[in-house]
Amino acid sequence: MQSSYVPELPNAADNPGRCTMTERGRVVVPGILTVIATVAAVYFSGVVLAPVACALFIIAVLWPIQSRLEARLHRVFALAIVAALLFGTFVVFMSVVTLSFGRIGRSLAMDAGQFQLLYNRLAEWLGGHGIALAGFWADNLDSRLLLRALQGISARLNTMVSFWLVVLLYVILGLLEVSDLGARIRRLTDDNAARIISGFELAASRIRRYLLIRTIMSAATGIAVWALATAFGLRFAAEWGIVAFTLNYIPFIGPAFATILPTCYALAQFQSPQSALIVFACLSTAQFIIGSYIEPRVAGNTLGISPSLVLFSVFLWTFLWGIFGAFIGVPITIAVLSFCAQFASTRWLAELLGKETIMDGA
Repeated sequence: MQSSYVPELPNAADNPGRCTMTERGRVVVPGILTVIATVAAVYFSGVVLAPVACALFIIAVLWPIQSRLEARLHRVFALAIVAALLFGTFVVFMSVVTLSFGRIGRSLAMDAGQFQLLYNRLAEWLGGHGIALAGFWADNLDSRLLLRALQGISARLNTMVSFWLVVLLYVILGLLEVSDLGARIRRLTDDNAARIISGFELAASRIRRYLLIRTIMSAATGIAVWALATAFGLRFAAEWGIVAFTLNYIPFIGPAFATILPTCYALAQFQSPQSALIVFACLSTAQFIIGSYIEPRVAGNTLGISPSLVLFSVFLWTFLWGIFGAFIGVPITIAVLSFCAQFASTRWLAELLGKETIMDGA
């Protein structure tokens, strides 16, 4: 008769280290899966969540004005004044930007012959080295490709207009409901109500501070570009400064265009690749010093978050939501850390990614 062998199960008391690792795995693995699921949900729901996030960002900026006006006027009249202020600021800003881009665009159209001459020189030089540039364009560019590109640009413009219309609707409705929402939260008997109110106030204060820092750094970038363009004798120096100021609100992507466009114009104006390279090097240096060195440190020290986290936030939210994510990625991170600092279970995350002195004193 065969005897069946039953293996002896290990006793947890005999190996406490293995038990501890097992318990950690039961906590860590679900946590990792939760983070992955959350990121995936945010990515696929960007069409719905991105307008809401942008609207909350604008509400946080405008609410101090709205609350002061509500203390003296009816809520509807206060909202009308704030909406008119927002619309007027947007119109003035876009008018200046459109005028600058228009003047530069007309000048580029007038210099089309210069670009054609540069193209012919480049094609001749590449042809001497066995590279047929004309054949490359003929093989890779046709009317259908250009038509698809124009259709893509048109679709993006329509999407952007629809996006900002939805954001505007959320802003108007949100400003009307902020006071009522705050009153409902304060009526809650739970201790978390005070923490929620404190989190909202802290996040809004830091977001306004972030926008101020972003505006100052964008202005510094615009002044630097204007000064360099003036020093090099580049035409439309003031317009290039305005373009740099505007595009700098879009982290990394905007400064890249604000550097490449003046470089192309310098190539057409000076007819010298060496001069264009010097312009490119100087503009890139200014953009790097202000955008990648000064601004992350100023934002980190003022807002209580790590400079590396500022850069990571931009890349993460750009990946999730594109251009809109690049614009509001840092404010979202600021809001998340502000709420984490209010609760004991998540305060460690705010202290790990931020600076304790600013967390306590903000």
